[in-house]
Order: sequence, then structure tokens, then C-alpha cells
Amino acid sequence: MISVPTADGVAEAIVAMPPDGRGPGVLYYMDAFGLRPRIQDMAEEIAGWGYVVLAPNVFYREGTVADLAPAEDLSTPEGMSGFFRVAGSRIGRLTPERAASDSDAYLAGLRSLPGVTPGPVGVVGFCMGARLAVRTAGRHPEAVAACAGFHGGGLATDAPDSPHLDLAGARAEFLFGHADHDRSMTPDDVARLGAALDEAVLTARNEVYEDAPHGYTMSDTPAWNEAAFVRAFANLRELLARTLG
Repeated sequence: MISVPTADGVAEAIVAMPPDGRGPGVLYYMDAFGLRPRIQDMAEEIAGWGYVVLAPNVFYREGTVADLAPAEDLSTPEGMSGFFRVAGSRIGRLTPERAASDSDAYLAGLRSLPGVTPGPVGVVGFCMGARLAVRTAGRHPEAVAACAGFHGGGLATDAPDSPHLDLAGARAEFLFGHADHDRSMTPDDVARLGAALDEAVLTARNEVYEDAPHGYTMSDTPAWNEAAFVRAFANLRELLARTLG
């Protein structure tokens, strides 16, 4: 873990390094369950492709990683439900304004890490982290060349601050792997997101992964779907290689 200074405090963050110690930077936005061994494992897998990965605790205003660690067993549906009864409100308190300010700090922290090569970076987010990834790409078009979101919810809504509206300012190449039958990202929502990508004239893959539940990349939860995870990470690896080199 390292500490990343922000306008509202200090965020702990996982850092994963590539085998040769140098490479383009990738900002990793966690899911609602927070930084934990599964996030470390996924960050290290991405780093193994040749990237320096930074995964911040986006809920740092609520407490440290240790403070916010789930007390419930996330491998059971009951444990997941219990966690959200206690911690679900954290997501709402991470407003778009706070997320925008945080993204400035996270990108600065990523680019300051030893071994990060000059040039554009990638951003990837999971679950609620997909929204943060899209907002970051829209706010920092000069910095973000690749943006990916997997089993993201609420990416295209009727709200005046819906994440899909930030696509108008982006220049990255996008990759979305939506969960099948996801109540937080319906077929109409996926279509709306696709229309926004087209309107912004952005190169993108906006796909639904069949038989993959919301949260399918997280092997420490009941949503785990190995086939969907393998597909997601293969597509992510291709995206990063194509855009960051």
C-alpha cells in the first residue's frame, strides 16, 4: 500500500508493478466491497502484462481499508446482502463532484510512481468503479487513452449527471463488458450508452456477456463466472496493448 494525497484527505492504494519495473500506468477503480486480496490479485495480473497499476481506496473519506473491510462472508449471498445493508450508502456519498476531484489526485499519484513511463494511461473499473472510470476518461481526455468497465451499473440513466454524458469530452478507446440480466444496466441502458459512444465518435466495444451475473469478475463472491472473467481480461489486455503499447 501507498498513500495518495487528495483534496479531502489521504487515500490508501494498492500498487502492482510489472516484471521489468517499468511500463505505462493503469488506474484501477475497485468495486463496492473495497480493497482486498481479490483486488490485489487482479491488479497484479494486469501488471504482469507490462503496466504499473494503482488501485486506490475510493472510500477513503469513510475510513481506512482496515476500517471498511467487510465483516461478512462475501462468498455467500447472505454475506453480500449484509454488507450492503451496512455499507451501501457509501456509494451515494461518493458524488460526481467528489469523484472528479479524486480523479485528479489519482492520476497525479499514478504518474508520479517510479517506473511509470511518460505518455497516456489506461483506466479500468468494476461494478461502481466503471462509473468512476468513465468520469475520469471524460474529465482527462488528454491523459486517458483506454477506458474499460466491467459489470458496471448506472452508466446511462435519466439523471442530469449520468456518467454517459461525460463521454462527450473523452478521446479514449472504450471497452464495456456488461452483465447479462443486470437490473442496474438494462438492455435499454446498454443501448443508450452505445448511442452516446456513437454520438461522441468514440471507438468502442459495448457488449453484453451472456449468462454472466453482476459482479462476475469477483472470485470471492457468489457472482463469480470464470468464463466471463477470462473473456473480460482477454479483451482488456488487447485494449491496453493497442492503446498504450
